[in-house]
Parts: sequence; structure tokens; C-alpha cells
Amino acid sequence: MAKPSRTTSGDRSQAAKVRQLRKISDLLDNAIRVPGTSYGVGIDPLLGLIPGGGDFLGGLISVYIVFSAAMMGLPRETLMRMSSNIVFDSLVGIVPVLGDLFDVAWKANSKNMDILEAHLQSPKVSKSADRGFVFLLLGGLTLFVIVIAALGFLVISLLVNILQFIVSG
Repeated sequence: MAKPSRTTSGDRSQAAKVRQLRKISDLLDNAIRVPGTSYGVGIDPLLGLIPGGGDFLGGLISVYIVFSAAMMGLPRETLMRMSSNIVFDSLVGIVPVLGDLFDVAWKANSKNMDILEAHLQSPKVSKSADRGFVFLLLGGLTLFVIVIAALGFLVISLLVNILQFIVSG
């Protein structure tokens, strides 16, 4: 006879946290369905249209998802995969308009949630990342997001100055 499965309050709270993170991810990457398709577009590309600040806000929310994954005990390798999605998304996001179109297709937050959920559904025996690593990773990611947002703002400013020069010249 099979034993009934028991869930602990820790399991329930982790499941609730994963649901919350999935909702955040869906809001950023899939909130609005394109009519006649199953494809969704989130607010992340729209945030990216706000010079500097939008990319910064979207990046911080992405870092929060990785932070939450770290608090769930994911290993270094998994956290690095999730972080690389954010870095790639942010680097391409520097390019005005093209970066926002890329955001529509890349969906870094959805990719990161897929990675998180896959790990939780079939966790390999792995050592969770130590606090020092998590601190450095999240600090580095946050600093990276700030620098990328500043670069995005500088690119927009440069384009505006070039356009003003062309129009006045």
C-alpha cells in the first residue's frame, strides 16, 4: 500500500512563492495575448521604451526572481544560467527599439521561471549556492542593471543630440 504524500508548510510556502514569481514573470513577458494567437507580450518591452528607468525597473524585477531562486537553495550553476539570461537580455536591450523588439521574443523572465521550476520538479543532488556567492552574484547583477540603464539613457541622449544636430544643421 502506498504511503500518502505529506506536504509540509515549507513545501506549501515554496509552492506559493513559485506561483507568485510565475505571476510576476507572466506580467513581464506574457501579460497580453496577441489576438488570434497563443503568443503573449508582457510589460517588459513597454518598460524598455522609458529611457533608462524602464530597463532599470525591469532589470531589478528580473534580479528579484534570481534572488528568490537563490533563497530556495538553487545551486550556483542554475543561478548562473538564470543570470546569463538577464545579462543577455539587458545587453541587447541597450539598443533603442531593437532591444525592445528583442524583449518581445526573448522573454528572459519566462526562461528563468522554466529553469527554476524544472530544478524544483526534479532536483538533482546539488549543493545550494553559499551566501557569499549569492551576495556577489546579486550585487553584481544589480550593479550591471544600473550600468546598463545608464548606458541606455546615454544612447538615447546621444541619438537625440545627433537628431538635433541634423535638424539644425
